[in-house]
Amino acid sequence: MNLTVAGTGYVGLVTGTGFANLGNNVICFDIDEAKLEALAGGELTIYEPGLEEIFKRNLKAGRLVFTSDIKKAVRESDIILICVGTPSNHLQEADLTAVENVAMQIGKFMNRYKVVVNKSTVPVGTADLVRNIIKANQRKEIDFDMVSNPEFLREGAAVKDFENPDRIIIGTDSKKAEKIMSALYRSVARTGRPIMITGIKSAEIIKYAGNAMLATRISFMNQLSFLCDKTGADIKDVSRGLGLDGRIGSRFLHAGVGYGGSCFPKDVKALISTLKKYGCDSDLFESVHRINEKQKTVAVEKLKSVMPIDGSTIAIWGLSFKPKTDDIREAPSLKIIDDLQKMGAIIHAFDPVAIKNAGKVLKGVRFFKDPYETIRGCDALIVVTEWDEFRNPDMKVVKELLKKPVIIDGRNIYDPIELKELGFTYLAIGR
Repeated sequence: MNLTVAGTGYVGLVTGTGFANLGNNVICFDIDEAKLEALAGGELTIYEPGLEEIFKRNLKAGRLVFTSDIKKAVRESDIILICVGTPSNHLQEADLTAVENVAMQIGKFMNRYKVVVNKSTVPVGTADLVRNIIKANQRKEIDFDMVSNPEFLREGAAVKDFENPDRIIIGTDSKKAEKIMSALYRSVARTGRPIMITGIKSAEIIKYAGNAMLATRISFMNQLSFLCDKTGADIKDVSRGLGLDGRIGSRFLHAGVGYGGSCFPKDVKALISTLKKYGCDSDLFESVHRINEKQKTVAVEKLKSVMPIDGSTIAIWGLSFKPKTDDIREAPSLKIIDDLQKMGAIIHAFDPVAIKNAGKVLKGVRFFKDPYETIRGCDALIVVTEWDEFRNPDMKVVKELLKKPVIIDGRNIYDPIELKELGFTYLAIGR
């Protein structure tokens, strides 16, 4: 099939590359000329394990091309997938400016029947908005169909998620569009992964509901971690005990320094705004968001309880919001570092892949290329992101390099008994 992917951010780039790898001809459209030049030259603009190989292979084969010519992109495609960003605006709503701009261009240059697909995370009712914008900008009436096909790509595992998805949600009111989209996903669906056909509005809500549920589980455990701290219980034992219940399961039941990234924070806030827009209560999700924001302050509060901050040098391991990505959007590390700097701390920081992005927003931070060099002479270490290379360091070396043997474990990856026996002042989350 001939596809256009509007937007070459995280979702657009993975989606476009994935569909090209399935044998489709994919045009990726963007307005960022510098990014397009880099991509066309074979340079990936995001870090995602496993993506580079298939990206370069399909680029070389000519199945994946990049352009800023929206007229060409629209006219030469059968299916147009909208994958542009929808960040939070000043009202904490999803900003649909980019979606609306793409819709106007689709309407302006549409030359024959198309399936227009919303893959961007958008509030319920956006498909109707896009449909109306396209119709209003058509030079003559041309038939097209709208589809909501939310993405469920996890950063750090996106290639796997594209090739082996848990589910494929296709929201449409058109049998013709249903047939076309089912054919597009046929090679993925034959792995046994279910294609679920729904109404458009149900599909739009499913995306937000999924992220809000996972965020709720994280905030649920984070709030329980305070009770564990007060009583001497271990949140990891509580998590395991809960997870063994088949009705609950173990995923996303981990306490820490809060969730971040491009999805959970903005999607929870957007869902709150949407509920209020329709006159519905939003108190559960407001609590989920409030708990998460408070959790980002816990590591600094724990550090304050054992040492003065002003004039101290603090090492940070992990800047990305999660492992296996260079994404620092809404990352807990940003809040933790900002709070420490306001209290007078000097910051040393290391991350395996996110230093370049972090350097664009963090000022006055000294970045290192090695985790051990990062902690040399520091008064304390805070582990913020649970990268694999942080899980089993030589703790005797860590103790020798630190000026003071203080560790704040923001992801509960170390054994409290072992570290205390080695002489560390060790504080974790709910342990």
